[in-house]
This record gives sequence, structure tokens and C-alpha cells, in this order.
Amino acid sequence: MSGPKLFQPFAIDKLSLANRIVIAPMCQYSAVDGCMTDWHLIHLGHLALSGAGLLIIEATAVVPEGRITFGDVGLYDDESEAAMARVVERVRDHSDMPIAIQLSHAGRKASTDLPWRGGKQIAPDAENGWQTFAPSDLPFTATDHAPTGMDIAALDRVIAAFASATRRAARLGLDAVQIHGAHGYLLHQFLSPLSNRRDDQYGGSVENRMRFPLAVFDAVRHAFPSDKPVTVRVSGTDWVEDGWDIEQTIAFARALEERGCSAIHVSSGGLDSRQEIAVGPGYQVPLARAVKQACSMPVVAVGLISEPEHAEAILTNGDADLIALARAILYDPRWPWHAAAELGAQVAAPNQYLRSQPRRFKELLRAR
Repeated sequence: MSGPKLFQPFAIDKLSLANRIVIAPMCQYSAVDGCMTDWHLIHLGHLALSGAGLLIIEATAVVPEGRITFGDVGLYDDESEAAMARVVERVRDHSDMPIAIQLSHAGRKASTDLPWRGGKQIAPDAENGWQTFAPSDLPFTATDHAPTGMDIAALDRVIAAFASATRRAARLGLDAVQIHGAHGYLLHQFLSPLSNRRDDQYGGSVENRMRFPLAVFDAVRHAFPSDKPVTVRVSGTDWVEDGWDIEQTIAFARALEERGCSAIHVSSGGLDSRQEIAVGPGYQVPLARAVKQACSMPVVAVGLISEPEHAEAILTNGDADLIALARAILYDPRWPWHAAAELGAQVAAPNQYLRSQPRRFKELLRAR
């Protein structure tokens, strides 16, 4: 197929995407008791007009204590489901972009303040705080309140909560589910030997540390319609010696693929405050490349990919199949338009906006 690869259609299982641009899940910390508000309608609504191929709703907690902050979105009761239904329905009134959701549990990184208020952990007995849970009773930082180590009954409750949230997502008609296994949240905490010091069947060897995240995947896959994708986001490395690394990530990716995982989104870090990251454009792409070389399922690259030519090069080099944007598309919500103009492609736009294209790009925008 001719034209830039970034704007070629792509399919994740039976889900057809107009191009390879994915809007990554980005927390807004603007929910009330887990319920989406008008802010989410505005935020997701304008991103749904961007011309990207897929929109993923922010990290959505499967239980109240799994929220990162008291302002996080949840999908764990009828009220949070109804609030999300309202937003999704309104967005779909004006956009045909596929919408996915990221389901999450923050584990020991829960019960924190809003980032623009410092983001520090809130004590369990303070306003807007609660007791956190984790594989082991190790806090994220030395000043944090220690989490409660989870017993088998607690693990079973979380697995059931992921399945319940997935069934709610299915009722909402969402097009895909992404399980959050990255950035130091609960599933990543089980994967990494730095945070998982258990001596039962869920700790020790990499096979044991993968056991709980894989059980969550199995429950989500079973609860979601079989013709719709279930994907996973992972941290390819902790960036800390003796922590989770790319070799273990590949083992996890292969196990997920065997279970029917539809795609894997490769990020990094977030588990340990000692992490040392040489941040630069595309700094996580080598992690995506390593996973892609080891697996056949689609791979999403993410992380300081802000220039269209860079995104195109990642795809043409075979390092990944899709490109995820986060801060770049918040800064420039028309990034796909501008990328299409730069690369000589075409992108769908609302009929109301067709007259906005500059004369020199008269073939840039096409009607939806």
C-alpha cells in the first residue's frame, strides 16, 4: 500500500483502525467518587475529533481503593458506569473513532493527592486517603504508609473486580480493553522482584510472579466479547538493577500471546524511585523492538515520540506496529492532521472543520 505507513489502516483482531496513531490513556484526576464529569466529555470529545486511529480512556480503577487519586475514574458500580455511559454516548454522537478503556489497580501507589497539589501519598486516616494493598508490605517510598500484603482471598477479589469492570465495559459497547500492567501499579508490582517478596506461588521465580497478572488477563479475556481485543500495557524495564527487565518482559509477552492477547503496549519504569532513565525522543522504542522481535502480536511504541517523521521511521523500520501519543497530543490535539500534512497523507475530519485546511493542503482533510 502506498503512502506513509503511519496513515495506513491497521487491524487489531477484528477491530479496524483508520491509521496507526493511538491516543494513549491519560489520567485527568477530575472524577467525583469515580464518576466521569463534564471535563471528561470535553477532554475525550475533542481528542475524538483528532483523526487518530484509536482513543483509549484513562486508567480506570476496578475498585475504589485501586484509584491512584481520589479524582480517578472508576468502573466499579452502577453510578460510575452510568457516568461513563453518558460521556461515551455523547462522544460517539460526533465521532466514529474506536474507543478502548484501560482497566487498572494502583496497588501501593494508590491514595495519593492530585499531581498539581504535589501528588504525595495521603495517609489512610486523612481526608481523601485509604489503606493501600500490594503483593508485599513494601511502600513505594520510605515516607509512604506501608501497604497491606494481599492474601489469596484479596487476590481473588481483585481478579473478580477486573472481570466485573470488563463486563461493564462490554455493556458500554467499548471496542477494546487494555489491562494496565505498567508504571509501578498493582500488576507491575507483582511482576517485579523489587516489589514482590512473596514466598508463595505468586512470588519468587518469574513464572510465579507472572501468575497473578496472567490470571487477571484470563478473567478479563473471558469476560469481554470474544470478537473484541484485550490488550496489555507493560513496563519493559524498571530501570533499576535486579528489577524487572526486557528479558522477563518478553517471557510475559509470550505467555500473554499464548492466552490470546491481542496487542501489547510497551512503556517503562514507574515502579521504583531509584530508576535511572536516559530520557530522550523514542527512548522506549528499543524495548518495543525487542518485544516485537520475540512475538507476533501487534506492538505499540510510546514515549517522547512527537515528530511525524520519527513516528514514521519507527514503523518503517519494523520497531513497532502502532504509535501511541500522550503529552504530544494534549499539547497539539490536531497532531494527526499536522502529521498527515507533513507526510503527504490524508486524515478524516468532521464536516464542520473541512474548510479549515490551508490551501496548500487542499487534499489533507476528508469527510468522515
